[in-house]
Amino acid sequence: MTRKISLQSFGSLRVRTPLCLPGQRVGIMGGSFNPPHAGHQIAAEAAMRRLGLDQVWWLITPGNPLKSHDGLSSFSRRMALVRSFARGPHMKITGFERDLGTRYTAATLAFLKRRHPGVRFVWIMGADNLASFDRWQHWRSIAETMPIAVVDRPGWRLRGLSSKAALALSRWRLPESEARSLAAREPPAWLLLTIRLSDLSSTALRNAAAPADVLAP
Repeated sequence: MTRKISLQSFGSLRVRTPLCLPGQRVGIMGGSFNPPHAGHQIAAEAAMRRLGLDQVWWLITPGNPLKSHDGLSSFSRRMALVRSFARGPHMKITGFERDLGTRYTAATLAFLKRRHPGVRFVWIMGADNLASFDRWQHWRSIAETMPIAVVDRPGWRLRGLSSKAALALSRWRLPESEARSLAAREPPAWLLLTIRLSDLSSTALRNAAAPADVLAP
């Protein structure tokens, strides 16, 4: 469908990912989580259940390259806040992308496939991200690297499904009834997961919070 990305010379020996075993199904839910909220928790738990995953990794990123970093809490603070939402032994919190030395999902997922070739990874993202997916670096390569589960978000379902990326990838969209088979599919493969919706958003929470509460390092 498109050319494969060239991996950078990452210092991969120092990059530590959560423990996973060949054959396991692992969902990767990346984001700045600035701050995390119940909507993230609902999405992670729904993906775990509906996709039949063994683990969900909350991948805390250094920062979204498409967004301003004004008001971005420190990495350590965001990591600590995520721990209050990512509960249970199957929810793993990781920030390995910082040690990997990239902010770009395409490079991160390519690294994971190389590091753990026997693991069945699924990339988890919101319908709001699908709406702007065509702006992501090497977005077509992302779709070729691992299956994608798009989680419904309030007000974003139609915009996501009518987006440039969704239309370009429409031939590889699976019905929601086949969600449990997604991790075993060869990419490109994707579907939209209908879940219990939450109106919470990180932006709204930052705007409503006192600076000392959310924005402090």
